[in-house]
Amino acid sequence: MFCVFQFAKIIAKLLEQRPLAIIDFDTAMLNLAESAPKATYTFTAPRLFSFKGLSSIRQWFSHRINSLEVRDAAVARFICRTIPTQCPFERDICLFGRVTLHIPPMCKLNPLYEEVVELRFRALCHLADDCNEDVRRYC
Repeated sequence: MFCVFQFAKIIAKLLEQRPLAIIDFDTAMLNLAESAPKATYTFTAPRLFSFKGLSSIRQWFSHRINSLEVRDAAVARFICRTIPTQCPFERDICLFGRVTLHIPPMCKLNPLYEEVVELRFRALCHLADDCNEDVRRYC
């Protein structure tokens, strides 16, 4: 990994060889930038379910939630009331009128988060499209 210390060593070597003019310094910097190794970073998301048993349980729950069809208005209203719009754990802690601590939403850690939000969306669409209800009170 190319760091500041390596950069300082190269500059020191160049200065020992001969005094640099501004033009030489620019060309030396261009050569240094071209010869520097290119850093590539890859991010691998952590696997929440590394065991096959837990993964199959997650897939089973995911399949069950995705296969639910919202056909009844009462069920759709119940789903919209029980599944919150925003994460209830996200908070801003204020001290002396300033935000001193922000607790991020924890819902993203839930492995079934996407499926539950999709179920809520389907319930809202059923109420708005099929039942012609105003869904602003659920938002």
